[in-house]
Amino acid sequence: MRVSFFLCNFAANFVAKEVFMTALQLNSDIYRNLAILSSDESMLRKAAKSLSRLVKQMTEDPTCMTKEEFYAKLDEAEDDIRQGKGIKMLPNESLDDFLKRVG
Repeated sequence: MRVSFFLCNFAANFVAKEVFMTALQLNSDIYRNLAILSSDESMLRKAAKSLSRLVKQMTEDPTCMTKEEFYAKLDEAEDDIRQGKGIKMLPNESLDDFLKRVG
């Protein structure tokens, strides 16, 4: 009986949500759902485990960067190419061939 209540509540919340949410709306939605889960310890443990996994993915990914960091790297690469320091791919060159050429 308890599980069906949670599933019905989840379905009702899911249908009512808009496609786009602000960070503040997402934050309040997360806390509202955590409050619902707090009455069931096993569900709360699952939520905590999932959140920990997401945080671990975010902090361990060396390719994860902000938009500003990404554009700064592009600008730096363009400057290197203009100064003759960078290496450009040749026309009709595959990525594999390029990587073999530059070592």
